[in-house]
Amino acid sequence: MEMENEKNKYYKAKQRVAEIKKFYTSLMFYVVFICALAGLNYYVNELRHPWFLWAAFGWGIGIFFQAVKAFNWTPFMGKNWEERKMKQFMDEEKKRNNNNWN
Repeated sequence: MEMENEKNKYYKAKQRVAEIKKFYTSLMFYVVFICALAGLNYYVNELRHPWFLWAAFGWGIGIFFQAVKAFNWTPFMGKNWEERKMKQFMDEEKKRNNNNWN
């Protein structure tokens, strides 16, 4: 049983490292391509119309959500929130059941 638990922990850790690696790879491509687009934008019209910012903004949103997933950053509904809500609902159910029998 303990060996299975260790394998499970190893698998989860490996998965998490893969997600973080994927994020950093995506971030590197983002920086390279946005810089290339900015250079092209400068070459074409000397940034009078900075259209590369639209690509930076759109792709940046995707990068942001990938970072949220990779680093498990959920400030509003994280693991603690889930546990508190579950306890709250269980307590409410227990009170309801106790009131029905009285």
